[in-house]
Amino acid sequence: MLPRLPVAGVIVAGGRASRMGGRDKAFAEVGGEPIAARAVRVLRGIFPQVIVAGHGPERFRGLDVELVADVFPGCGPLAGIHAAMRASRHPHVFVAACDMPGLDADAIRFVCARADDADAVVPCWEGDIEPLHALYAVRSLPVVEACLRDGRHALREFLPQVRVAWIAEAEMRAVRGAGASLTNVNTPEELAAVGGRFASR
Repeated sequence: MLPRLPVAGVIVAGGRASRMGGRDKAFAEVGGEPIAARAVRVLRGIFPQVIVAGHGPERFRGLDVELVADVFPGCGPLAGIHAAMRASRHPHVFVAACDMPGLDADAIRFVCARADDADAVVPCWEGDIEPLHALYAVRSLPVVEACLRDGRHALREFLPQVRVAWIAEAEMRAVRGAGASLTNVNTPEELAAVGGRFASR
């Protein structure tokens, strides 16, 4: 068994799930297990601290993880990262979205191994970037907070303010499990494509 990394694993939650008809995609089931429960299980195997951060984290109480609410509510994933950095007992946080049903330990460890002196390690994926399967240095907390206070809530506005180590898509795709790890489900069609469903109400 590989040693756990000196990093806090973070699940960022709090979207309105409008494209999922208002249903909480974090608790959709894939392979008979809620996405959030599986994510917590995977992160626990890699990191000594696991946090759920964002808007309304109390709905994750049954997963027995640390819950931290946004200090800047309504400001999106960057606010969740801010809250998680404040709660982290480690110098880095690995951040994943709550709608990633295939998080993979090998892919996550690959991202974390690229830390070096960067403030963020972000994969390039499907011709774009994926800042919610990425590593952030807690020392960048003042920059995160400054962006939030200035009304720059998007991660794409924060990232140019820090040193980013980009992982090329071709390099990321060579990692076993990366394709599944970087998949998220925003719509019923995307959920169905990974064999997922919502349990009966």
